[in-house]
Amino acid sequence: MHCPFCQHEDTRVIDSRLTEDGATVRRRRECPQCGERFNTYETAELKLPAIVKSGERREVFDERKLRTSFDRALQKRPVASSDVDTAVREIINDLRRSGEREVPSRQVGELVMRELKKLDQVAYVRFASVYRKFEDVQAFREEIEKLERDLPGLDGLQLPLLGGNKRPTK
Repeated sequence: MHCPFCQHEDTRVIDSRLTEDGATVRRRRECPQCGERFNTYETAELKLPAIVKSGERREVFDERKLRTSFDRALQKRPVASSDVDTAVREIINDLRRSGEREVPSRQVGELVMRELKKLDQVAYVRFASVYRKFEDVQAFREEIEKLERDLPGLDGLQLPLLGGNKRPTK
């Protein structure tokens, strides 16, 4: 590795540690020429499938777009950023495990909805309303009723979506 300060051709590693998630190695390096120290981060580069858009256009998977989808749906919602990171990692891992070279964008959208359903019901409905192009209030109502049927275990953990005076229990 070249030194970023003096461009010397070789640096030596003086310490290596795994990051918290275990997916990255942080290396502390020192340049023998100028004595400067710096960190590098090493991650495995695994190829993710290309995303096939609705018009058959293909584009490279972009994690920033995935995070933006979560951020928009979760705007002003009480969800920890570490939970969002976990959800994004889960989707990326699912895409890698699929072994596919190309994945339809609809499949990625379904994965996002699956993770949002676990994180926050309101964010899930927000995302679903745009993703599934709800046309009227009835479409919202149907999706909320379906959500309430599918997730009875979440009853009491989040505020109700429609009516009721339930409060979250601890």
